[in-house]
Amino acid sequence: MTNDTTDGWTGWRAAIEAALYGPGGFYRRPEGPAGHFRTSVHASPMFAEAVARLLCRLDEALGRPARLDFVDIAAGRGELAAGVLAALPAEVTARTRVYAVEVAGRPAALDHRIEWRSEPPEDIIGLLFANEWLDNVPVEIAETDSSGVPRRVLVRRDGHERLGEPVAGAEAGWLERWWPLPAEEGLRAEIGLPRDEAWAAAVATVARGLAVAVDYAHTASTRPLFGTLTGFREGRECAPVPDGTCDLTAHVALDACALPGGQVLTQREALRTLGIAGARPPLSLASTHPAEYVRALARAGEAAELTAAGGLGDFGWLLQPVGVDGVPVEGLPGDGVPADGLLVDVPDHEEQ
Repeated sequence: MTNDTTDGWTGWRAAIEAALYGPGGFYRRPEGPAGHFRTSVHASPMFAEAVARLLCRLDEALGRPARLDFVDIAAGRGELAAGVLAALPAEVTARTRVYAVEVAGRPAALDHRIEWRSEPPEDIIGLLFANEWLDNVPVEIAETDSSGVPRRVLVRRDGHERLGEPVAGAEAGWLERWWPLPAEEGLRAEIGLPRDEAWAAAVATVARGLAVAVDYAHTASTRPLFGTLTGFREGRECAPVPDGTCDLTAHVALDACALPGGQVLTQREALRTLGIAGARPPLSLASTHPAEYVRALARAGEAAELTAAGGLGDFGWLLQPVGVDGVPVEGLPGDGVPADGLLVDVPDHEEQ
């Protein structure tokens, strides 16, 4: 922490907004997010296949509407949208409109059937899917001072920080409700109110269907003591400096984002109910059908990465049904995974 009082200080929310999404910001760079970090989408095409399977199950729950929408929020360079489109059965593809929502420009080689937008469409009938979006919605950071008072953390473009004014108003209410800081100097929290609002706005675009947010996450019982803000550059974690040269990300309080009826699972649990289990193929297949064995072994390795404890499998999935009964991820025929016992309770939001 520095006591420098020169000009250029701002809250982290404004600093992140400019660094990621402003002119020349990180998410407008030509290499795209895949040039700096690897998401589940990049880890294996099986992730897109699982999302396509979820869309098909939702299609059934909606009664096979004449128009089915798939909306990919924070689409990067359209990898997930293209993968889902490729994995859908022909009968479903014929009725499906695919949208990729991203601040950067449309990639030249993207499938012409994918509509590129800066905002999601309205009146969605189908699936809105936000993979690693909310962690990049800018937030303020609070830190307790020597008197135990939570104050906003101010930052300069070079990453130096100092404490600002005490947290007040709606932000203070959010902290008290969702991430109360003990009166101990140096403890930090990310004030997730803008993420709650962004998620509510995204869900509001769904007329009938399901909204899903997938992200690094924590819930009330697992809030970190010193926050989670960090940077990523060229595949490596780095100091979070808001100069536009690195990604700036912080884990998401998904239980705070959830609206009434929402449910939170781990990615491991969600993907297993969608048929991604990571089981090794039987060794006997190696002698009878060696090529098939090698392919099955490779897929098992990819599935294991997507569901790994301590890795991608620990991501949170927030599922928010709109105008449909229940969440269509449970009890996939033949997967052998029970649906009960997988859900995290979402607290009552009436006090929020």
